[in-house]
Amino acid sequence: MIPEFELLADKVARLAELTHALRAENAALRHELAGQTAKNLDMQQRIEQAQDRVLALIQLLPPEVVNQDQEEDAA
Repeated sequence: MIPEFELLADKVARLAELTHALRAENAALRHELAGQTAKNLDMQQRIEQAQDRVLALIQLLPPEVVNQDQEEDAA
């Protein structure tokens, strides 16, 4: 009966090791996700700023150029 308890104890110890490793990996992944989320937000803001700059430049174009582009897009 003792060998069975030793085998069970070994399995419980291995389970505890795996649990610890998975918790560490989970924490690392959460940290990475937070970093990627922040990076994604920064990129979205940069895209919005670029869109605003492009729209501002379009407004500086003469109306004939803007109308001509709209007609070409419609065709």
